[in-house]
Amino acid sequence: MRRPPASLRPALVRTVVPLLPALAATTLLLTACGTETGGAGAADPPSRTRVDDPGKDGVRITSLTLPPTSPSPSPTPTDNYSVSADSLFRDSGVSARYEVTNKGSETLTYTVIFTFMSADGGAMANQTVTVRAVGPGKTVRGTVRQGQVPPTTPRVTQARVLEVTKVPTSEAPAESGTCPASGIRVSADQGDAAMGLRVVGLHLDNCGTRDYTVEGYPLLQLLDDARKPVTGVRILDGSSEITTGAGPDNPPRPVTLKPGESATAGLVWRNTTQFGTPVNVPYVRVRTKTGAAPVTVTPNLDLGTTGKLGVRPWVKAER
Repeated sequence: MRRPPASLRPALVRTVVPLLPALAATTLLLTACGTETGGAGAADPPSRTRVDDPGKDGVRITSLTLPPTSPSPSPTPTDNYSVSADSLFRDSGVSARYEVTNKGSETLTYTVIFTFMSADGGAMANQTVTVRAVGPGKTVRGTVRQGQVPPTTPRVTQARVLEVTKVPTSEAPAESGTCPASGIRVSADQGDAAMGLRVVGLHLDNCGTRDYTVEGYPLLQLLDDARKPVTGVRILDGSSEITTGAGPDNPPRPVTLKPGESATAGLVWRNTTQFGTPVNVPYVRVRTKTGAAPVTVTPNLDLGTTGKLGVRPWVKAER
């Protein structure tokens, strides 16, 4: 829980008042003398460095913009001389130019994780960018910023492409705050991992104007890095074969969502590696029910060698 902003001591307030005439005189002196640019104390402009980056999966960084010095945020008191924790954060001034090139034969939507690093290679911040509807043979360019950082953050000197996923735009999850023509929005959350047990939630939002009914389990197709079907993994109804820690397996029931309502389902597995080759599933093609249009999400299932994935049924989400 964030503590309320702490007011500065009354002594500080009393000290400020006698300084006002002196500050006014200083302001007049500066006005009379004029302003000189480029002299001592003038801030250097940010520097842009071209980056020779081979990139990953068609995404590469082309240049990195760095401020002349490390950010040194200082709080700015408000009129009542209070300081909040948020005021200690300032924009780092660090940004990277990137380009995304689609070398495939269909229009793709890319999700890219960029990492900003210090001189010793430590990650200072990760930023996720979604680049939508990149046509075959097309290149899209953009800028990603490190964002706000606390004053103790080491200076960033490099950046790289950490992870790239790409799905056909026709199957990409809808952008946050938008509603597809179907009136149904499907997405996956970041999941939860503990002691080798993994749980990822699937979310179904009725953002349309009519009721929408599902019953049973979401229909899944597991896909590899090339978005080809993964074999050798059993998709189970329920999670009791995986664990009892995810709660009881309630029988599936019809779920009718009015506009604005949501439902959830769950993917449950264990990242256990024994004999054999571990199986990783970066993509899952999801249909809410038979006949529904597919949506491809990217939960990155690290199934180990278990060969099993439990699926929990749709239930109405609590408001």
